[in-house]
Amino acid sequence: MSLSNHLPIPVDGIQEKYLKDTWGAARSQGRNHEGIDILAPRGTKVFSTTEGIISSLKNNNLGGKVVWLIGPSGAWHYYAHLDEHNHRLNEGDYIQKGTLIGYVGNTGNARHTAPHLHYGLYLTGKGRGAVNPYPYLR
Repeated sequence: MSLSNHLPIPVDGIQEKYLKDTWGAARSQGRNHEGIDILAPRGTKVFSTTEGIISSLKNNNLGGKVVWLIGPSGAWHYYAHLDEHNHRLNEGDYIQKGTLIGYVGNTGNARHTAPHLHYGLYLTGKGRGAVNPYPYLR
């Protein structure tokens, strides 16, 4: 699988120097953090890091309001804890890099934390083959 070695930072107005590598940090129930958290004010725009197909626009207990996007390389891009999805998007839509997909929030298990985007990157399927997205967001 060939994945671009440079992906744009998905949160509007956040510069590279403000990113923190939170990959691998301990989480509840013996989990490790499979992504990075990008802090920003609630409602800040979140854009897709790649073109691809919207696989899922859901709400769940862990990620809250989430978007799963399958990029052209087959990598799965995960955007979680959104305050809202972009209501113009539907599952199955093909979108371009830079498309508005939602807004920063703290939904799901992040409801007692500061608003942020959890961004995950998976190379072998939805929720499988997690890799640290931090080095790609440069």
